[in-house]
Amino acid sequence: MAQSSVPERHTLFDDAQGIFTGTLFVSLAMVIFNQAGLLTGGTAGMAFVLHYATGISFGKLFFLVNLPFYWFSWTRMGREFTIKTFLSIGLLSLLADWSPRVLDIAGIHPLYAALVGGLLLGSGCLFLARHRASLGGATIVTLYLQEKHGWRAGKVQMVIDATVVLLALLVVPPERVSYSVMAAVLMSLFLWVNHKPGRYTVT
Repeated sequence: MAQSSVPERHTLFDDAQGIFTGTLFVSLAMVIFNQAGLLTGGTAGMAFVLHYATGISFGKLFFLVNLPFYWFSWTRMGREFTIKTFLSIGLLSLLADWSPRVLDIAGIHPLYAALVGGLLLGSGCLFLARHRASLGGATIVTLYLQEKHGWRAGKVQMVIDATVVLLALLVVPPERVSYSVMAAVLMSLFLWVNHKPGRYTVT
């Protein structure tokens, strides 16, 4: 018997657990990066640069940096995607500032932080993408370009992330920047391999 070609839709519970899990993974990566003095790309990277330069919490800065991107998301990606993205960004902002109260990392080598953090970021962003959500900024742009023009999200994300991380040389020691570039490349390679158009048909 032939299977229906109509993709199965996520339930509200499916979306809620997927978005929470993906955001939790990313928040753990942010805690690890902060402890190791690293950063990532995109708007999260810009928030880290501002955090290191000003001392203002990452969570507050991340929420503010993403505000200009909601209009683009609403007009190009739709209402559902924008609402899910807004909720994801708000949740990550809260978790990133709250997690250090319950998770104390006394020390971590930057190489290990880059490896674990990069893969946690890739996994978290994949969860969110498969539930039609993102963490704003560059991710919105990369998902739009993949959906509309077939550009692989991992490739575009890699270029954007590497550019932002290199700008961090203004406030972060070069050694830490090199580890951050490694983390950004690992994250992008993970998405490149695992987030391919048409592979995941549930909406």
